[in-house]
Amino acid sequence: MIFEHGNFAEALRMGLRAWNLNDLEDKIPAMAHFAELVLDANRELNLTRIVEPREMAVKNFLDSLSILMLEWPAQLRCLDLGTGAGFPGVPLALAREGWELMLLDSLRKRLAFLDRAAAELELPNVGTLHARAEDAGKDPEHREVYDLVVSRAVASLPVLLELGTPLVKVGGFFAAYKSGEVDAEIQSAAAAMEAMHVGLERVFPLQLPFDLGERTILLFKKTAPTPGSYPRRAGIPEKRPLR
Repeated sequence: MIFEHGNFAEALRMGLRAWNLNDLEDKIPAMAHFAELVLDANRELNLTRIVEPREMAVKNFLDSLSILMLEWPAQLRCLDLGTGAGFPGVPLALAREGWELMLLDSLRKRLAFLDRAAAELELPNVGTLHARAEDAGKDPEHREVYDLVVSRAVASLPVLLELGTPLVKVGGFFAAYKSGEVDAEIQSAAAAMEAMHVGLERVFPLQLPFDLGERTILLFKKTAPTPGSYPRRAGIPEKRPLR
């Protein structure tokens, strides 16, 4: 499969301009390079179902960058929870050189690919962490040290909050990228928010260009340390979400 750089670049450029992220246009060649690396590795690793250039530019890259429409400092320590193929972490690392991005995933093969991609893209601000989120959240090297934890992982909000917010420092933020209806999911996460000591800071809905769907970023602020009993051991948050 030949990657159509032109179609990818034009779709990404149009999307960045529509969202007032014009300052990122000089990053498009590097993002196209990463897109090609993902597609090459996809044959063996099954990283993504999205392979058409315009759809990939919007649903993987522009979607990842949407959080930059909110105000953030130039220097930030960030973790991408359940990074998969490297979204949103790698596009964010390309866009913000002052951000340190840790890419967490439980599959070593994915992280080996991301290590190679970061080296080829010359991204010194990217690191990888092979771990279950439950274990990382108990590790003193990662517990409550990140200014921002982001996740596009497919999981319910109560689960994401238990897995992600133990990694966030007090005063920091957890951002869940969501599609579809979010009101009911927010209501379902009331107990998790209380247990994790986080409050819903912002609901940021957005429309992807070319009518490719709707997204919502749910931004939570951590107000106090995570109780020592959280996160629960591996597998329990998914089996018994906080309600």
